[in-house]
Amino acid sequence: MNLQYDPEAYRFKTISDFKWSMKCGSEIQFDWKGISYCCYGTVCPAPGQKSRMVIAQAGSAEVLAQTGMWCDTADEVLEYMVGDDRLRDVITQVTVTERTI
Repeated sequence: MNLQYDPEAYRFKTISDFKWSMKCGSEIQFDWKGISYCCYGTVCPAPGQKSRMVIAQAGSAEVLAQTGMWCDTADEVLEYMVGDDRLRDVITQVTVTERTI
């Protein structure tokens, strides 16, 4: 089976589509204005803590520590600044490169 990347299939068509994905624990990587970002719908920040959502620039653990934002809701994730833009304002325009569906 030859699976090819189809950016249209990965793209978020609505904000609700993104919020649903985050609530379901999706792992998403996207590009915006030449920078890669990643967000995860369910991550445990430390042993014994409840799972949360996180978004950051893609990269090393150091990059995550410097740019990461822990969130309790998808609406909080949508407030993250991707460059000069709020994610909520551009989520339907970003290039999604990886997405668990």
